[in-house]
Amino acid sequence: MERFLPVIRAFGMLLLLFSLTLLLPLATAHLFHDGAETAYDLAFFVTAGSGFLLWFFTRRYKRELNVRDGFLLVVLVWAALPIFAAIPFYTKLDIGFTRAYFEAASGLTSTGATTIPGLDSLPMSINLWRHLIIWLGGMGLIVLAVAILPMLGIGGRQMFKAETPGPMKDSKLTPRIAQTAKGLWLIYVGLTILCTLAYYWAGMDGFDAICHAFSTVSLGGFSTHDASFAYWNSPLIEGIAILFMLIAGMNFSTHYIAIADIDLRSYLRDPEILWFLGVLLVSILLIAFYLWGFHIYDGVTTLRYAAFNVVSIATTAGFSSADYSFWPFFAPLWMLFLCSFVPCTGSTGGGIKMMRAVLLYKQVYRELLRAMHPSAVRPVKLGGRTVPNDMLFAVLAFSFIYMVSLVSLTLILSFSGMEIITAFSAVVASLNNTGPGLGEVGPMSNYASFTQFQTWVCSFAMLLGRLEIFTLLVVLTPAFWKK
Repeated sequence: MERFLPVIRAFGMLLLLFSLTLLLPLATAHLFHDGAETAYDLAFFVTAGSGFLLWFFTRRYKRELNVRDGFLLVVLVWAALPIFAAIPFYTKLDIGFTRAYFEAASGLTSTGATTIPGLDSLPMSINLWRHLIIWLGGMGLIVLAVAILPMLGIGGRQMFKAETPGPMKDSKLTPRIAQTAKGLWLIYVGLTILCTLAYYWAGMDGFDAICHAFSTVSLGGFSTHDASFAYWNSPLIEGIAILFMLIAGMNFSTHYIAIADIDLRSYLRDPEILWFLGVLLVSILLIAFYLWGFHIYDGVTTLRYAAFNVVSIATTAGFSSADYSFWPFFAPLWMLFLCSFVPCTGSTGGGIKMMRAVLLYKQVYRELLRAMHPSAVRPVKLGGRTVPNDMLFAVLAFSFIYMVSLVSLTLILSFSGMEIITAFSAVVASLNNTGPGLGEVGPMSNYASFTQFQTWVCSFAMLLGRLEIFTLLVVLTPAFWKK
């Protein structure tokens, strides 16, 4: 086990960094005397103290992390950090460790599912902490750490490769990985500031604007109100949310290149974006006409509710402006289907990502042509470039294990006594990091009614989806632990 001590050292340093994020809600609790002061005092000292001890006892085990170390560190961060992030929830809200861990894991994985009712009456610092961890989880704490850890003697390329979503993990925007991480975070912070100002201008108060900007840019879906965006019932606020959800659903690498080169044509050269926008536009019109046909809403109101909720669920943000559980069943089911693949690679969204979906479509089309013309040579191309077969095989393997995970976890929840619609939609919403589902976990409900076992299954599904399945499964294989 000595070979893993450098990983423990790195995790201790990450834990020390993470403890600093607790200072903001800690200061808020003390400034506004919201009753959560003791919870944050405890959380800060436990987190900082644990990080220091882990680092202190392993400080001499200093070396560059290899690929296996990168996988282990990423899994360790995403599985263990929620334990420390859950301390304020466990201490102040008295909801038990299982639900507190679920809430923290939901935040750090940018899922946005919750087990906490009465969000409007929560202490300000608790709501701030919920939204802060979902914002940190949006781009990924690992990416932030990659920009900082090189200065502390720990290289980050392996961690970045294990954490970065999507099939093209080896592409770099700049020669140095730290520059890449910093560039992505600058864009992320900039979008958050713009979103905050836009929400404030549209009528939110300052606190709500900050929290919902955190949750929008991260495509997380947490809200300070049980009614989510229906609380304001404002077309302007919903329009701003749609805009930033669309931006956050695109590849941040494309944003980086477009800004660095001052060339908006970068978006046209990104093969995912046209599919991303096209699928969303067609789905919005489809759902709008469908609802209009059932006389659910009148006129433009139909388009308004269809646009917001389709974009929100499809991009895995998980906000709601209406209780779509009362819509004809096809509409919410279609939206839940979209969240499985619509977000682009390199976005803050979940699911298998649009690039994989496009490659699957192209591969299926190629096989159909081969059936008719066995001797034809037709390579799969994306963005004008031929996609190598090893990437196609990786996409096929990922899609297979994704479906196996989806079915297996649904069966496990069903075995526990949960009715099938709730079980299936809870797994889809957790695995894709979307948040709300159907049945008992609809847009105006939450996961509070789940048993402890069911809550842990969904927590595992959130981690599995956030780590894009393979990262977690690799660490769980016996071969990983052999020398």
